[in-house]
Amino acid sequence: MSDQTLNRETVLDVMRSERFVMLSTATREGRIVSHPMTPQQVTDEAEVWFIIGRDSDQSEAIRSNPQVNLAFAEAGSWLSLAGTAEFVDDQAKIDELWTEQAGAYFEQGRQDPNVTLLKVTGDSAQFWGVPGGAVGSTLKLIGAKITGKKPDGTSGTVEL
Repeated sequence: MSDQTLNRETVLDVMRSERFVMLSTATREGRIVSHPMTPQQVTDEAEVWFIIGRDSDQSEAIRSNPQVNLAFAEAGSWLSLAGTAEFVDDQAKIDELWTEQAGAYFEQGRQDPNVTLLKVTGDSAQFWGVPGGAVGSTLKLIGAKITGKKPDGTSGTVEL
Protein backbone atom coordinates (compact mmCIF):
# COMPACT_ATOMS: atom_id res chain seq x y z
CA MET A 1 0.00 0.00 0.00
CA SER A 2 1.31 3.46 -0.82
CA ASP A 3 0.81 6.63 1.16
CA GLN A 4 -2.75 6.96 -0.18
CA THR A 5 -5.64 7.15 2.22
CA LEU A 6 -7.37 3.94 3.14
CA ASN A 7 -10.47 3.38 1.05
CA ARG A 8 -12.57 0.54 -0.31
CA GLU A 9 -10.45 0.14 -3.46
CA THR A 10 -7.23 -0.10 -1.46
CA VAL A 11 -8.78 -2.72 0.83
CA LEU A 12 -9.93 -4.75 -2.18
CA ASP A 13 -6.44 -4.53 -3.74
CA VAL A 14 -4.83 -5.85 -0.55
CA MET A 15 -7.42 -8.64 -0.26
CA ARG A 16 -6.92 -9.70 -3.88
CA SER A 17 -3.13 -9.75 -3.56
CA GLU A 18 -3.01 -12.45 -0.86
CA ARG A 19 -3.05 -16.16 -1.64
CA PHE A 20 -3.73 -17.26 1.93
CA VAL A 21 -5.73 -15.72 4.76
CA MET A 22 -6.54 -16.67 8.32
CA LEU A 23 -10.25 -17.20 8.98
CA SER A 24 -11.06 -16.66 12.66
CA THR A 25 -14.27 -18.01 14.14
CA ALA A 26 -15.75 -18.31 17.61
CA THR A 27 -16.69 -21.79 18.83
CA ARG A 28 -19.90 -22.45 20.78
CA GLU A 29 -17.77 -22.28 23.93
CA GLY A 30 -16.51 -18.82 22.93
CA ARG A 31 -12.95 -19.83 21.97
CA ILE A 32 -11.47 -17.91 19.03
CA VAL A 33 -9.91 -20.28 16.51
CA SER A 34 -8.08 -19.41 13.29
CA HIS A 35 -7.75 -21.53 10.17
CA PRO A 36 -5.62 -20.93 7.07
CA MET A 37 -7.82 -20.61 3.98
CA THR A 38 -7.41 -19.83 0.28
CA PRO A 39 -9.81 -17.21 -1.07
CA GLN A 40 -11.29 -18.33 -4.39
CA GLN A 41 -12.65 -14.88 -5.26
CA VAL A 42 -12.85 -11.34 -3.88
CA THR A 43 -15.71 -9.33 -5.40
CA ASP A 44 -16.10 -5.57 -5.79
CA GLU A 45 -18.70 -5.78 -2.99
CA ALA A 46 -15.99 -6.96 -0.54
CA GLU A 47 -17.32 -10.52 -0.57
CA VAL A 48 -14.70 -13.22 -0.15
CA TRP A 49 -15.62 -16.67 -1.47
CA PHE A 50 -14.16 -19.94 -0.20
CA ILE A 51 -14.74 -23.61 -0.99
CA ILE A 52 -15.20 -25.38 2.33
CA GLY A 53 -16.30 -28.69 3.79
CA ARG A 54 -19.73 -28.47 5.37
CA ASP A 55 -18.61 -30.88 8.13
CA SER A 56 -15.41 -28.97 9.02
CA ASP A 57 -14.68 -27.43 12.42
CA GLN A 58 -14.84 -23.94 10.90
CA SER A 59 -18.27 -24.67 9.40
CA GLU A 60 -19.59 -25.85 12.76
CA ALA A 61 -18.35 -22.66 14.45
CA ILE A 62 -19.85 -20.47 11.71
CA ARG A 63 -23.24 -22.17 12.03
CA SER A 64 -23.33 -21.13 15.69
CA ASN A 65 -21.88 -17.64 15.11
CA PRO A 66 -21.58 -16.17 11.60
CA GLN A 67 -19.43 -13.21 12.73
CA VAL A 68 -15.89 -13.89 11.47
CA ASN A 69 -12.59 -12.17 10.85
CA LEU A 70 -10.22 -12.57 7.92
CA ALA A 71 -6.57 -11.64 8.43
CA PHE A 72 -4.46 -10.78 5.38
CA ALA A 73 -0.73 -10.31 5.94
CA GLU A 74 2.40 -9.58 3.97
CA ALA A 75 5.76 -8.32 5.17
CA GLY A 76 5.16 -4.94 6.77
CA SER A 77 1.37 -4.82 6.23
CA TRP A 78 -1.69 -6.35 7.85
CA LEU A 79 -5.37 -6.12 6.96
CA SER A 80 -8.13 -7.31 9.26
CA LEU A 81 -11.60 -7.75 7.74
CA ALA A 82 -14.61 -8.08 10.05
CA GLY A 83 -17.59 -9.65 8.36
CA THR A 84 -20.51 -12.02 8.28
CA ALA A 85 -20.24 -15.52 6.87
CA GLU A 86 -22.95 -17.51 5.13
CA PHE A 87 -23.05 -20.85 3.38
CA VAL A 88 -24.13 -20.90 -0.25
CA ASP A 89 -25.16 -24.08 -2.06
CA ASP A 90 -24.78 -23.19 -5.72
CA GLN A 91 -23.29 -25.86 -7.99
CA ALA A 92 -22.71 -23.37 -10.83
CA LYS A 93 -20.68 -21.13 -8.49
CA ILE A 94 -18.75 -24.16 -7.18
CA ASP A 95 -17.93 -25.10 -10.77
CA GLU A 96 -16.83 -21.50 -11.47
CA LEU A 97 -14.50 -21.33 -8.45
CA TRP A 98 -13.24 -24.93 -8.44
CA THR A 99 -9.47 -25.49 -8.56
CA GLU A 100 -7.21 -28.54 -8.49
CA GLN A 101 -6.11 -27.42 -5.03
CA ALA A 102 -9.72 -27.57 -3.78
CA GLY A 103 -10.04 -31.04 -5.31
CA ALA A 104 -7.30 -32.33 -3.03
CA TYR A 105 -9.62 -31.89 -0.03
CA PHE A 106 -12.70 -33.68 -1.39
CA GLU A 107 -12.72 -37.38 -2.32
CA GLN A 108 -15.51 -37.04 -4.88
CA GLY A 109 -14.32 -33.77 -6.41
CA ARG A 110 -16.71 -30.89 -6.93
CA GLN A 111 -19.69 -33.28 -6.73
CA ASP A 112 -18.75 -34.36 -3.19
CA PRO A 113 -21.79 -33.82 -0.93
CA ASN A 114 -19.44 -32.26 1.66
CA VAL A 115 -18.51 -29.39 -0.71
CA THR A 116 -20.16 -26.05 -0.07
CA LEU A 117 -19.31 -22.40 -0.51
CA LEU A 118 -18.61 -19.91 2.22
CA LYS A 119 -19.23 -16.26 1.43
CA VAL A 120 -17.82 -13.69 3.85
CA THR A 121 -19.28 -10.22 3.37
CA GLY A 122 -16.99 -7.56 4.78
CA ASP A 123 -18.45 -4.99 7.18
CA SER A 124 -15.26 -3.08 7.96
CA ALA A 125 -11.53 -3.38 7.48
CA GLN A 126 -8.59 -2.16 9.47
CA PHE A 127 -5.13 -1.73 7.95
CA TRP A 128 -1.74 -1.33 9.55
CA GLY A 129 1.34 -1.00 7.47
CA VAL A 130 4.50 0.60 6.27
CA PRO A 131 4.52 1.71 2.64
CA GLY A 132 7.05 -0.02 0.39
CA GLY A 133 6.46 -3.66 1.30
CA ALA A 134 9.07 -5.83 3.01
CA VAL A 135 12.14 -3.90 1.85
CA GLY A 136 10.58 -0.50 2.55
CA SER A 137 9.41 -1.50 6.01
CA THR A 138 12.83 -2.93 6.93
CA LEU A 139 14.64 0.21 5.77
CA LYS A 140 12.20 2.48 7.62
CA LEU A 141 12.56 0.48 10.84
CA ILE A 142 16.37 0.59 10.59
CA GLY A 143 16.21 4.33 9.90
CA ALA A 144 13.94 4.87 12.89
CA LYS A 145 16.34 2.93 15.11
CA ILE A 146 19.26 5.09 13.96
CA THR A 147 17.47 8.45 14.17
CA GLY A 148 15.31 7.67 17.17
CA LYS A 149 12.23 8.87 15.24
CA LYS A 150 9.03 6.90 14.92
CA PRO A 151 8.87 5.06 11.54
CA ASP A 152 6.42 6.21 8.91
CA GLY A 153 3.41 4.02 8.55
CA THR A 154 -0.29 4.05 7.97
CA SER A 155 -3.21 2.84 9.95
CA GLY A 156 -6.87 3.22 9.35
CA THR A 157 -10.32 1.75 9.37
CA VAL A 158 -12.84 1.80 6.55
CA GLU A 159 -16.50 0.77 6.61
CA LEU A 160 -17.38 -1.43 3.68
